[in-house]
Amino acid sequence: MDSINITGAKILFEIPLFGGIPITETQVNSWIVMAVIAALCIFLTRGLKVRATSKRQIVAEWIVETVEKLVRSNMGERFMGFAPFIAAILGLSALSSLSSLFGMYPPTADLNTIAGWSILVFVLITYYKIKSSGFGGYLKGYTKPFALFTPFNILSEIGTPVSMTFRHFGNVVSGTVISALVYAALAAASTALLGWLPGVVGKIPFLQVGIPAVLSIYFDVFSSCMQAFIFAMLTMLYIAGACGDET
Repeated sequence: MDSINITGAKILFEIPLFGGIPITETQVNSWIVMAVIAALCIFLTRGLKVRATSKRQIVAEWIVETVEKLVRSNMGERFMGFAPFIAAILGLSALSSLSSLFGMYPPTADLNTIAGWSILVFVLITYYKIKSSGFGGYLKGYTKPFALFTPFNILSEIGTPVSMTFRHFGNVVSGTVISALVYAALAAASTALLGWLPGVVGKIPFLQVGIPAVLSIYFDVFSSCMQAFIFAMLTMLYIAGACGDET
């Protein structure tokens, strides 16, 4: 029960198949986040009407219109079919990071989660490059501007999912680490400055009141939403760019 994998997520239990399949906090919390998103979608879209008469429908229409506007402005009209996919990335990323506010282990703090999303985006990028230029044209693209650049172009291609993964993962984890370090430092400072007070009063970490909450607003709320937005933006730009001049 106390086992931990290399990414920091606890292994909660193992399914006794094929030598034991570990089920981690990341997997459980990811399913919880997906269940919450599904529940929100059902709640917001229940009883829709041609003309919005409820706050739920107004919120649902605002979300759809905002995502469609984002996709249209960054990818173009012909990519409007990607709107649900981009909405899913935004929702999963933001809510996964924000789950830390409820004492949960955020799935985005697990490298496996972000790597999975990045690989999926990379597959889409490759698919649209091949669709746009043909398989021969796709391979020829690695030799531009001339054949000597082929190894560098391959590294650049592989670097796309790697950079997307570590950019998102690094920002989430760094925020968690910084918050923990500041919290511990405030406890030590409180003891050093106020520990001389008699009785229980000297043991109360007064400096830990307020400051961690301000840090939480930035790292847990603002940064989480910003990283979700950046990941979605990169996804749209990479996929749209992969299509080149295809019409």
